[in-house]
Amino acid sequence: MYPTYPHRRTVLAATALLAAAVPAVAGCGGGGSPDAGGTAAAGCPAVLQEAEAAVRRAESTDTSWNGPTTGPRALPGKTLVYVAQTMTNPGVAAVAKGVREAAQTIGWSVRVIDGEGTPAGIQAALGQAVTLKPSGIVIGGFDPRPTSQQVARAGAAGIPLIGWHAVSAPGPSTSPPLFTNVTTKVEEVAKASADWVIARSRGAAGVVVFTDDSIPFAGTKSELIERRLAACPGVDLLAHKNIPIPDASRRTPQEVASLLPRLGRKWTYSVAINDLYFDEAAPAFRAAGKPGAGPPFNIGAGDGDPSAFRRINSEQYQAATVPEPLSQQGWQIVDEFNRAFAGRPASGYVAPVHIATAENSAGATSWDPKGYREAYEKIWHG
Repeated sequence: MYPTYPHRRTVLAATALLAAAVPAVAGCGGGGSPDAGGTAAAGCPAVLQEAEAAVRRAESTDTSWNGPTTGPRALPGKTLVYVAQTMTNPGVAAVAKGVREAAQTIGWSVRVIDGEGTPAGIQAALGQAVTLKPSGIVIGGFDPRPTSQQVARAGAAGIPLIGWHAVSAPGPSTSPPLFTNVTTKVEEVAKASADWVIARSRGAAGVVVFTDDSIPFAGTKSELIERRLAACPGVDLLAHKNIPIPDASRRTPQEVASLLPRLGRKWTYSVAINDLYFDEAAPAFRAAGKPGAGPPFNIGAGDGDPSAFRRINSEQYQAATVPEPLSQQGWQIVDEFNRAFAGRPASGYVAPVHIATAENSAGATSWDPKGYREAYEKIWHG
Protein backbone atom coordinates (compact mmCIF):
# COMPACT_ATOMS: atom_id res chain seq x y z
CA MET A 1 0.00 0.00 0.00
CA TYR A 2 1.41 3.36 -1.00
CA PRO A 3 -0.12 6.68 0.00
CA THR A 4 0.16 9.72 -2.26
CA TYR A 5 2.38 12.47 -0.96
CA PRO A 6 4.41 15.09 -2.86
CA HIS A 7 7.66 14.99 -0.87
CA ARG A 8 9.99 16.52 -3.46
CA ARG A 9 12.85 17.07 -1.00
CA THR A 10 12.52 13.50 0.28
CA VAL A 11 12.50 12.21 -3.31
CA LEU A 12 15.67 14.11 -4.13
CA ALA A 13 17.35 13.01 -0.91
CA ALA A 14 16.48 9.37 -1.51
CA THR A 15 17.79 9.54 -5.08
CA ALA A 16 21.00 11.17 -3.88
CA LEU A 17 21.49 8.54 -1.18
CA LEU A 18 21.15 5.68 -3.63
CA ALA A 19 23.33 7.42 -6.20
CA ALA A 20 26.04 7.68 -3.57
CA ALA A 21 25.64 4.01 -2.75
CA VAL A 22 26.09 2.89 -6.37
CA PRO A 23 29.76 2.37 -7.17
CA ALA A 24 31.09 4.13 -10.25
CA VAL A 25 30.88 1.98 -13.35
CA ALA A 26 33.94 3.45 -14.99
CA GLY A 27 36.51 0.80 -15.75
CA CYS A 28 33.93 -1.99 -15.96
CA GLY A 29 33.86 -4.06 -19.06
CA GLY A 30 31.09 -3.76 -21.64
CA GLY A 31 27.81 -5.51 -21.04
CA GLY A 32 26.52 -8.38 -23.06
CA SER A 33 23.01 -9.62 -23.52
CA PRO A 34 21.40 -11.48 -20.62
CA ASP A 35 20.25 -15.03 -21.01
CA ALA A 36 17.49 -17.06 -19.39
CA GLY A 37 19.82 -18.62 -16.87
CA GLY A 38 21.71 -15.47 -15.97
CA THR A 39 25.06 -17.22 -16.52
CA ALA A 40 26.87 -14.57 -18.55
CA ALA A 41 29.90 -12.91 -16.97
CA ALA A 42 29.12 -9.75 -15.08
CA GLY A 43 29.77 -6.53 -16.94
CA CYS A 44 30.71 -4.77 -13.71
CA PRO A 45 32.41 -7.11 -11.24
CA ALA A 46 32.79 -4.53 -8.46
CA VAL A 47 29.05 -3.86 -8.41
CA LEU A 48 28.31 -7.59 -8.56
CA GLN A 49 30.60 -8.26 -5.60
CA GLU A 50 28.93 -5.52 -3.56
CA ALA A 51 25.44 -6.73 -4.53
CA GLU A 52 26.24 -10.33 -3.57
CA ALA A 53 27.49 -9.24 -0.15
CA ALA A 54 24.44 -7.01 0.41
CA VAL A 55 22.04 -9.80 -0.56
CA ARG A 56 23.75 -12.26 1.79
CA ARG A 57 23.27 -9.82 4.65
CA ALA A 58 19.66 -9.08 3.72
CA GLU A 59 18.75 -12.77 3.36
CA SER A 60 20.11 -13.67 6.78
CA THR A 61 17.52 -14.67 9.35
CA ASP A 62 20.02 -15.22 12.16
CA THR A 63 19.88 -11.64 13.36
CA SER A 64 19.60 -10.18 16.83
CA TRP A 65 17.37 -7.26 17.81
CA ASN A 66 19.02 -3.97 16.86
CA GLY A 67 16.20 -1.71 18.01
CA PRO A 68 15.67 0.21 21.26
CA THR A 69 16.39 -1.50 24.56
CA THR A 70 15.67 1.45 26.84
CA GLY A 71 12.73 3.79 27.22
CA PRO A 72 9.91 4.82 29.53
CA ARG A 73 8.02 2.22 31.51
CA ALA A 74 4.45 1.52 30.46
CA LEU A 75 2.01 4.29 31.25
CA PRO A 76 -1.36 2.86 32.32
CA GLY A 77 -4.85 3.35 30.96
CA LYS A 78 -4.13 4.57 27.44
CA THR A 79 -6.43 4.14 24.45
CA LEU A 80 -5.51 4.04 20.76
CA VAL A 81 -7.56 4.26 17.59
CA TYR A 82 -6.06 2.68 14.47
CA VAL A 83 -7.50 4.37 11.38
CA ALA A 84 -6.92 1.97 8.49
CA GLN A 85 -6.72 3.03 4.85
CA THR A 86 -8.55 -0.23 4.22
CA MET A 87 -8.51 -3.46 6.16
CA THR A 88 -8.60 -5.37 2.87
CA ASN A 89 -4.95 -4.30 2.39
CA PRO A 90 -2.93 -7.15 3.94
CA GLY A 91 -0.11 -4.87 5.10
CA VAL A 92 -2.45 -2.42 6.82
CA ALA A 93 -4.34 -5.28 8.48
CA ALA A 94 -1.14 -7.02 9.65
CA VAL A 95 0.15 -3.84 11.30
CA ALA A 96 -3.23 -3.38 13.01
CA LYS A 97 -2.90 -6.90 14.37
CA GLY A 98 0.58 -6.08 15.69
CA VAL A 99 -0.72 -2.92 17.37
CA ARG A 100 -3.48 -4.90 19.06
CA GLU A 101 -1.06 -7.56 20.27
CA ALA A 102 1.36 -4.98 21.66
CA ALA A 103 -1.43 -2.96 23.26
CA GLN A 104 -2.67 -6.04 25.08
CA THR A 105 0.85 -6.61 26.38
CA ILE A 106 1.31 -3.04 27.57
CA GLY A 107 -2.22 -2.91 29.02
CA TRP A 108 -3.98 -0.51 26.63
CA SER A 109 -7.14 -0.74 24.55
CA VAL A 110 -7.31 -0.40 20.75
CA ARG A 111 -10.16 0.30 18.37
CA VAL A 112 -9.79 -0.11 14.60
CA ILE A 113 -11.83 2.08 12.23
CA ASP A 114 -11.79 1.09 8.55
CA GLY A 115 -11.54 3.90 5.99
CA GLU A 116 -12.59 1.40 3.33
CA GLY A 117 -10.10 2.72 0.79
CA THR A 118 -11.92 5.87 -0.31
CA PRO A 119 -11.06 9.52 0.44
CA ALA A 120 -14.51 10.12 1.94
CA GLY A 121 -14.30 6.94 4.01
CA ILE A 122 -10.85 7.80 5.34
CA GLN A 123 -11.90 11.34 6.25
CA ALA A 124 -14.98 10.02 8.05
CA ALA A 125 -12.94 7.37 9.88
CA LEU A 126 -10.35 9.87 11.09
CA GLY A 127 -13.09 12.30 12.10
CA GLN A 128 -14.75 9.55 14.13
CA ALA A 129 -11.40 8.70 15.71
CA VAL A 130 -10.90 12.30 16.88
CA THR A 131 -14.44 12.43 18.27
CA LEU A 132 -13.67 9.37 20.43
CA LYS A 133 -10.91 11.40 22.17
CA PRO A 134 -8.38 8.56 22.44
CA SER A 135 -4.90 8.96 23.87
CA GLY A 136 -3.40 8.51 20.38
CA ILE A 137 -4.36 7.86 16.76
CA VAL A 138 -2.53 5.70 14.20
CA ILE A 139 -2.55 6.88 10.58
CA GLY A 140 -2.62 3.41 9.02
CA GLY A 141 -1.31 3.47 5.45
CA PHE A 142 -2.72 6.70 4.03
CA ASP A 143 -1.54 10.22 3.34
CA PRO A 144 -2.94 12.48 6.08
CA ARG A 145 -2.80 15.64 3.93
CA PRO A 146 -6.28 15.21 2.38
CA THR A 147 -7.56 14.87 5.96
CA SER A 148 -6.00 18.14 7.11
CA GLN A 149 -9.17 19.30 8.88
CA GLN A 150 -9.34 16.12 10.96
CA VAL A 151 -5.59 16.27 11.62
CA ALA A 152 -5.98 19.86 12.84
CA ARG A 153 -8.81 18.78 15.15
CA ALA A 154 -6.57 16.07 16.60
CA GLY A 155 -3.82 18.61 17.19
CA ALA A 156 -6.20 21.03 18.88
CA ALA A 157 -7.35 18.20 21.15
CA GLY A 158 -3.76 17.30 22.03
CA ILE A 159 -4.00 13.83 20.45
CA PRO A 160 -0.63 12.67 19.06
CA LEU A 161 -0.60 11.03 15.63
CA ILE A 162 1.77 8.26 14.56
CA GLY A 163 1.89 7.10 10.97
CA TRP A 164 2.56 3.80 9.30
CA HIS A 165 3.55 4.42 5.67
CA ALA A 166 1.88 7.81 6.08
CA VAL A 167 4.74 9.80 4.56
CA SER A 168 7.72 8.69 2.50
CA ALA A 169 10.43 8.86 5.17
CA PRO A 170 10.67 7.30 8.63
CA GLY A 171 10.78 9.46 11.73
CA PRO A 172 9.05 12.61 13.00
CA SER A 173 7.21 14.88 10.57
CA THR A 174 6.18 18.52 10.98
CA SER A 175 4.04 18.69 7.84
CA PRO A 176 1.87 16.74 8.33
CA PRO A 177 2.33 16.76 12.11
CA LEU A 178 3.29 13.23 13.12
CA PHE A 179 5.11 12.28 16.30
CA THR A 180 6.84 9.75 14.06
CA ASN A 181 6.26 7.69 10.92
CA VAL A 182 7.07 3.98 10.97
CA THR A 183 8.37 2.58 7.69
CA THR A 184 11.52 1.21 6.13
CA LYS A 185 13.69 3.48 3.98
CA VAL A 186 12.65 3.57 0.35
CA GLU A 187 16.23 3.83 -0.90
CA GLU A 188 17.25 0.72 1.05
CA VAL A 189 14.29 -1.31 -0.21
CA ALA A 190 14.95 -0.23 -3.79
CA LYS A 191 18.64 -1.10 -3.56
CA ALA A 192 17.95 -4.50 -1.99
CA SER A 193 15.56 -5.55 -4.75
CA ALA A 194 17.90 -4.38 -7.49
CA ASP A 195 20.90 -6.01 -5.82
CA TRP A 196 19.00 -9.31 -5.70
CA VAL A 197 18.56 -9.18 -9.47
CA ILE A 198 22.21 -8.25 -10.04
CA ALA A 199 23.49 -10.96 -7.69
CA ARG A 200 21.17 -13.76 -8.82
CA SER A 201 21.74 -13.06 -12.51
CA ARG A 202 25.49 -12.61 -12.08
CA GLY A 203 25.11 -9.18 -13.63
CA ALA A 204 23.35 -10.32 -16.81
CA ALA A 205 19.60 -9.84 -16.85
CA GLY A 206 16.73 -8.50 -18.89
CA VAL A 207 14.38 -6.72 -16.49
CA VAL A 208 10.82 -5.44 -16.55
CA VAL A 209 9.87 -2.97 -13.79
CA PHE A 210 6.24 -2.62 -12.68
CA THR A 211 5.29 0.59 -10.87
CA ASP A 212 2.64 3.22 -10.30
CA ASP A 213 4.03 6.56 -11.44
CA SER A 214 0.96 8.38 -10.15
CA ILE A 215 2.20 7.81 -6.59
CA PRO A 216 5.37 9.84 -5.91
CA PHE A 217 6.70 7.31 -3.38
CA ALA A 218 6.24 4.41 -5.79
CA GLY A 219 7.63 6.39 -8.71
CA THR A 220 10.70 7.27 -6.67
CA LYS A 221 11.19 3.65 -5.69
CA SER A 222 11.13 2.44 -9.30
CA GLU A 223 13.48 5.25 -10.31
CA LEU A 224 15.94 4.16 -7.62
CA ILE A 225 15.60 0.51 -8.65
CA GLU A 226 16.36 1.36 -12.26
CA ARG A 227 19.30 3.57 -11.30
CA ARG A 228 20.86 0.74 -9.32
CA LEU A 229 20.26 -1.81 -12.08
CA ALA A 230 21.99 0.54 -14.52
CA ALA A 231 25.21 0.20 -12.50
CA CYS A 232 25.74 -3.12 -14.30
CA PRO A 233 25.95 -2.75 -18.08
CA GLY A 234 24.91 -6.39 -18.50
CA VAL A 235 21.54 -5.63 -16.93
CA ASP A 236 19.09 -4.29 -19.51
CA LEU A 237 15.88 -2.48 -18.60
CA LEU A 238 13.49 -3.99 -21.12
CA ALA A 239 10.33 -2.18 -20.04
CA HIS A 240 9.00 0.25 -17.45
CA LYS A 241 5.31 -0.55 -17.02
CA ASN A 242 3.28 2.16 -15.31
CA ILE A 243 0.15 0.48 -13.96
CA PRO A 244 -1.82 2.35 -11.29
CA ILE A 245 -2.40 0.09 -8.30
CA PRO A 246 -6.21 0.46 -8.46
CA ASP A 247 -6.03 -0.80 -12.07
CA ALA A 248 -3.56 -3.62 -11.40
CA SER A 249 -6.08 -6.46 -11.46
CA ARG A 250 -7.38 -5.37 -14.86
CA ARG A 251 -4.25 -4.14 -16.61
CA THR A 252 -1.42 -6.32 -15.32
CA PRO A 253 -2.56 -9.56 -17.06
CA GLN A 254 -2.99 -7.63 -20.32
CA GLU A 255 0.42 -5.97 -20.09
CA VAL A 256 2.19 -9.23 -19.24
CA ALA A 257 0.44 -11.08 -22.07
CA SER A 258 1.57 -8.34 -24.46
CA LEU A 259 5.17 -8.28 -23.21
CA LEU A 260 5.81 -12.01 -23.30
CA PRO A 261 5.80 -12.51 -27.10
CA ARG A 262 7.56 -9.21 -27.72
CA LEU A 263 10.42 -9.76 -25.25
CA GLY A 264 10.70 -13.54 -25.47
CA ARG A 265 13.74 -15.10 -23.80
CA LYS A 266 15.26 -11.68 -23.10
CA TRP A 267 12.83 -11.20 -20.19
CA THR A 268 14.56 -13.00 -17.32
CA TYR A 269 13.72 -10.87 -14.25
CA SER A 270 10.99 -8.55 -12.96
CA VAL A 271 10.88 -6.05 -10.11
CA ALA A 272 7.60 -4.58 -8.85
CA ILE A 273 7.13 -1.79 -6.32
CA ASN A 274 4.45 -3.93 -4.66
CA ASP A 275 3.98 -7.70 -4.53
CA LEU A 276 0.39 -7.46 -5.75
CA TYR A 277 1.52 -7.06 -9.37
CA PHE A 278 2.76 -10.66 -9.39
CA ASP A 279 -0.52 -11.92 -7.98
CA GLU A 280 -2.22 -10.33 -10.99
CA ALA A 281 0.52 -11.38 -13.44
CA ALA A 282 0.45 -15.08 -12.51
CA PRO A 283 -2.51 -16.06 -14.75
CA ALA A 284 -0.85 -14.50 -17.80
CA PHE A 285 2.47 -16.26 -17.09
CA ARG A 286 0.60 -19.52 -16.58
CA ALA A 287 -1.41 -19.14 -19.77
CA ALA A 288 1.81 -18.56 -21.71
CA GLY A 289 3.30 -21.78 -20.32
CA LYS A 290 5.93 -20.06 -18.21
CA PRO A 291 7.20 -22.18 -15.30
CA GLY A 292 6.18 -20.99 -11.85
CA ALA A 293 9.79 -21.11 -10.68
CA GLY A 294 10.88 -18.80 -13.53
CA PRO A 295 12.25 -17.31 -15.66
CA PRO A 296 11.29 -14.59 -15.37
CA PHE A 297 12.36 -14.52 -11.72
CA ASN A 298 10.23 -11.96 -9.90
CA ILE A 299 10.94 -9.89 -6.79
CA GLY A 300 8.55 -7.53 -5.04
CA ALA A 301 9.92 -4.39 -3.42
CA GLY A 302 6.77 -4.14 -1.36
CA ASP A 303 4.96 -5.03 1.84
CA GLY A 304 5.60 -8.78 1.91
CA ASP A 305 2.02 -9.77 2.61
CA PRO A 306 1.01 -13.42 3.22
CA SER A 307 -0.05 -13.98 -0.40
CA ALA A 308 3.44 -13.00 -1.56
CA PHE A 309 5.02 -15.50 0.82
CA ARG A 310 2.66 -18.20 -0.41
CA ARG A 311 3.66 -17.53 -4.03
CA ILE A 312 7.33 -17.58 -3.07
CA ASN A 313 7.14 -20.75 -0.99
CA SER A 314 5.18 -22.61 -3.67
CA GLU A 315 7.31 -21.22 -6.54
CA GLN A 316 4.35 -19.66 -8.28
CA TYR A 317 5.63 -16.69 -10.28
CA GLN A 318 7.42 -14.92 -7.46
CA ALA A 319 10.89 -15.74 -6.20
CA ALA A 320 11.51 -13.11 -3.53
CA THR A 321 10.18 -10.08 -1.70
CA VAL A 322 11.63 -7.26 0.37
CA PRO A 323 9.04 -7.39 3.15
CA GLU A 324 8.15 -4.99 5.91
CA PRO A 325 8.29 -6.54 9.41
CA LEU A 326 4.60 -5.77 9.82
CA SER A 327 4.01 -7.17 13.30
CA GLN A 328 7.21 -5.62 14.65
CA GLN A 329 6.15 -2.27 13.23
CA GLY A 330 2.85 -2.60 15.10
CA TRP A 331 4.78 -3.10 18.33
CA GLN A 332 7.02 -0.17 17.50
CA ILE A 333 3.98 2.06 17.03
CA VAL A 334 2.80 1.24 20.56
CA ASP A 335 6.27 1.89 21.98
CA GLU A 336 6.47 5.22 20.15
CA PHE A 337 3.13 6.26 21.65
CA ASN A 338 4.42 5.35 25.11
CA ARG A 339 7.39 7.65 24.48
CA ALA A 340 5.07 10.42 23.28
CA PHE A 341 2.83 10.10 26.34
CA ALA A 342 5.91 10.21 28.60
CA GLY A 343 7.19 13.38 26.96
CA ARG A 344 10.16 11.57 25.42
CA PRO A 345 11.36 11.84 21.80
CA ALA A 346 10.71 9.17 19.19
CA SER A 347 13.06 6.21 19.25
CA GLY A 348 14.43 6.84 15.76
CA TYR A 349 14.43 3.13 15.00
CA VAL A 350 14.16 2.00 11.38
CA ALA A 351 13.99 -1.72 10.64
CA PRO A 352 16.76 -3.00 8.36
CA VAL A 353 15.84 -4.41 4.97
CA HIS A 354 15.33 -8.14 4.59
CA ILE A 355 14.98 -10.31 1.48
CA ALA A 356 12.66 -13.29 1.84
CA THR A 357 12.95 -16.34 -0.42
CA ALA A 358 11.69 -19.90 -0.30
CA GLU A 359 15.08 -20.93 1.05
CA ASN A 360 15.06 -18.65 4.10
CA SER A 361 11.36 -18.23 4.93
CA ALA A 362 10.88 -21.84 6.09
CA GLY A 363 7.24 -21.80 5.05
CA ALA A 364 6.40 -18.62 6.99
CA THR A 365 3.82 -16.20 5.62
CA SER A 366 5.42 -13.04 7.00
CA TRP A 367 8.78 -11.60 8.00
CA ASP A 368 8.77 -11.66 11.79
CA PRO A 369 12.28 -10.91 13.08
CA LYS A 370 13.45 -12.18 16.43
CA GLY A 371 13.73 -10.41 19.75
CA TYR A 372 11.49 -7.37 19.47
CA ARG A 373 8.66 -8.65 21.66
CA GLU A 374 11.02 -9.49 24.51
CA ALA A 375 12.86 -6.16 24.11
CA TYR A 376 9.72 -4.05 24.22
CA GLU A 377 8.26 -6.02 27.15
CA LYS A 378 11.46 -5.43 29.07
CA ILE A 379 11.29 -1.70 28.34
CA TRP A 380 7.66 -1.44 29.41
CA HIS A 381 7.62 -3.75 32.40
CA GLY A 382 11.26 -4.05 33.46
